Amino acid sequence: MDFWPEFLASSWGKEFVAGGFGGIAGLISGYPLDSIRVRQQNTKSGSAFNVFRHVVAKEGPLSLYRGMAAPLASVTFQNAMVFQIYAMLSRTFDRKILASDPPSYKGVALGGIAAGAIQSLIISPVELVKIQLQLQSRTNQCNNQVTRLKGPRDVTRRIVRQAGLRGIYRGLTVTVLRDAHSHGLYFWVYEYTKEQLHPGCRKNGHESFQTMLVAGGLAGSVSWISCYPLDVVKTRLQAQSQSKSAKYHGIVDCFRQSVRTEGYGVLWRGVGTTVGRAFIVNGAIFTAYETALRFLCKPQ
Repeated sequence: MDFWPEFLASSWGKEFVAGGFGGIAGLISGYPLDSIRVRQQNTKSGSAFNVFRHVVAKEGPLSLYRGMAAPLASVTFQNAMVFQIYAMLSRTFDRKILASDPPSYKGVALGGIAAGAIQSLIISPVELVKIQLQLQSRTNQCNNQVTRLKGPRDVTRRIVRQAGLRGIYRGLTVTVLRDAHSHGLYFWVYEYTKEQLHPGCRKNGHESFQTMLVAGGLAGSVSWISCYPLDVVKTRLQAQSQSKSAKYHGIVDCFRQSVRTEGYGVLWRGVGTTVGRAFIVNGAIFTAYETALRFLCKPQ
């Protein structure tokens, strides 16, 4: 009976709920563009508009939300963990900072790197399931019983059946490589940008909604640009089925084959869609997170 009041009174509880709100806001606002990004990365379908038009015409607009249940189920815990780990480690890496002062930019970057690497353990299996669902077409589902997957649970069962529990973590290494440095840059850009737009806000916490939206959007865009080639490789590795006849046999092999057959441009295919999505999603994440945290920390 007393669990929620005590939980919300703690720092972890506030971070958990605020992170959950931020994650859900970001996921819902950017998922259609994420589906388009994944299809662009794994096919030669052309521009984002052509992909969008083809998917909507052939599979319906709701197909752009296919596979959302898997990340939605984990997004609250994932975002709570990332923000909490970041908040804790950003100060651990720089113990000279007073408790009343914001963490240094060095601490922000190192805390973000650690948070990104740790959260990969959660997000890698979720993205594996999500990508396999996103790349299904209704035609394949109807004509091929082997690939007829009803949802996240069905995909997970098939992966475990084919490759065991280890198969769930296919793509973990490249996910860590992608998320560690990009999260360090992500939090650094956000903290630096909001301070430039609203001087003194890092200490007094009075940044405006406009500042949060712009700083969060810019942080997301910059961090995605920094890791986009790795994300293309990750998508291709996680999109293929686990078998001896798999097209790619590791990160380096996927990189070499992709560049050899399609040129270096393949590593940036869909980047425009991703940057646009990142600005919207991360602006929503930081705004929802900071707003929820203000509300939860307000004296009752």
